Amino acid sequence: MRIFDAIWAFRYKGTVVDGLHQALFGSSLTTYGWIWLIVGVILILSGIFIMTSKSIQGEIARWVGVVAAAIAAITAITWLPYYPIWALVYAGLSLAVIYALTAHFDEPAEHSRRERVS
Repeated sequence: MRIFDAIWAFRYKGTVVDGLHQALFGSSLTTYGWIWLIVGVILILSGIFIMTSKSIQGEIARWVGVVAAAIAAITAITWLPYYPIWALVYAGLSLAVIYALTAHFDEPAEHSRRERVS
């Protein structure tokens, strides 16, 4: 999602919302595009570590994902007045990611498969 945000920020040619003139990282959408692109790459790398490693790297990557999804959910709410549908979809996906990264993560695959069969 952050990479889509970055692409949008790089390509957007319309007027910028007035509140962006007092924003944390300035009024340029290009700056936000670069920030979102870097965050997107970090999150993709975290996802790769989660899928390939059950060691400490996977655990750290999982918590990077949880924190990033929580921040995404909170910041999505701030966009609610401007883009209500997009903000709700974004917040919902963020909550789904948090659930996926925290629920039953430490259970071995064999154990959960046996429970479903019973």
